[in-house]
Amino acid sequence: MTNRSIFCVLALILFPISAFAEAVHGQVSVVDEPLVFNEAMLVSAIVLAVTFIGIFTEMLHGLERMKVAAGGAIAMVIVGQIYGFYNPELAVEAVDWNVVFLLGAMMTVIAMMIPTGGFDMLAYRIANFSKGRLYLLLALIGTCVTVLSLLLDNVTTVVIFGPLIILIARAQKITPIPYLLAAALLSDTGGVATLVGDPPNLMIGSAANISFNDFAIHMFPPVFIAWIGVLILLKYLFKEELAETPADVSDYSVELKNPRVWNASIVILCVMVVLFMLHHTLHWEPWFVAAIGMVSLMYVSRKIIMDNTFEHVEITLLVFFISLFMLVGGVEHSRFLMYIGNYITPFVQQDLLVATIILMWVGAIMSAAIDNIPFTAAMIPIILSMETVGINVTPLWWGLAIGVGMGGNGTHIGSTANVFIVTISERLARNENDPSLRITPGLWFRKGLPVMLLTLVISTIFFIIFWDFLSKPLA
Repeated sequence: MTNRSIFCVLALILFPISAFAEAVHGQVSVVDEPLVFNEAMLVSAIVLAVTFIGIFTEMLHGLERMKVAAGGAIAMVIVGQIYGFYNPELAVEAVDWNVVFLLGAMMTVIAMMIPTGGFDMLAYRIANFSKGRLYLLLALIGTCVTVLSLLLDNVTTVVIFGPLIILIARAQKITPIPYLLAAALLSDTGGVATLVGDPPNLMIGSAANISFNDFAIHMFPPVFIAWIGVLILLKYLFKEELAETPADVSDYSVELKNPRVWNASIVILCVMVVLFMLHHTLHWEPWFVAAIGMVSLMYVSRKIIMDNTFEHVEITLLVFFISLFMLVGGVEHSRFLMYIGNYITPFVQQDLLVATIILMWVGAIMSAAIDNIPFTAAMIPIILSMETVGINVTPLWWGLAIGVGMGGNGTHIGSTANVFIVTISERLARNENDPSLRITPGLWFRKGLPVMLLTLVISTIFFIIFWDFLSKPLA
């Protein structure tokens, strides 16, 4: 097999957009200085492809995706040094530490809030307020999860609410499946609205230097409309389950274990929201705002042992991010991503609206198949390379954010939040010896795919109607 043939196979695996562009244009001329496909590009592409395949076949080989990503990052550094395009120093520079520190700080804040019992109290108040009306219960849980997802990443949000949903369902003697799925689907959808609501958003915002306010102004309107659509659709997707008669839970009540820390944490979160909105004016990176909130809460909760708190921080996810940044950084330094970008650029220049919508849909499909974080990590340098040749890439950032965020709803492995929800449902099914409590890939596909398609259709219509607003370059 020739180098050219191998490249085509890898491009089809990793970046379907390039295949589409080549099909439309036939022989595409390379923009500016032509890049010649070489062994360094080939080797880096093979390492990237093998790692990505390993990540999205996690269920088959049994290796956690963090281990696969870490192995891929090490392999990339080694082959990069052999071929002269990468080394350990460049690998460290390739990591977007703003994303890593921001996620770590927000996880620590939540880890300090959980022992106060505030989230438990909130969950049972929602159950009591619904008074047996199950669709209202689903809507209230979904709304609460979404509001939290605007400030916290959706992984952290479902980690908090997943176990609480199971407790509420047990108390009411109803199946937790609709509420677990709703929590994941609505948090995936709502999290797209803000810079800190979803890990891919953090990656996009940091790479493109998009402020918290700019991100929210452009993303909140389409996400809100899509979120309303999802909430309505869920009523019909779970029509039978929501017709059950629940047990009375009015006697259940949960008291705060540490009111002072809970109340202080709410105030600190509100202050953090304000600082996130002002971070560009203050010349502070988002991670520093999160660090201020984390340190403030540490001093407020003086009796909390931080060793115990850090046990609940998802170090695995942070290492996964670091490994991905190092992996993609190697491919970028080999100039393979720039080579692919040259095939896409002429199509983007010809019709930016169509290119943005295609990126959104392809991003959604790929994110449903391989998780939205790896796909985002791979696309960012390609879009940045287009910016260097004078293309207005602002709408591409919005299309990528919508696509990878909404696409995560399509399958059970589409986002980390989905994987967590599936995991706790499987654990519950084993503990209760009841297979019906397990969220299977087929069940998720039947419920999640319609949600993904609906949100993408709504977003596409929004992009067409408000294209002038969304395509305006950021100052």
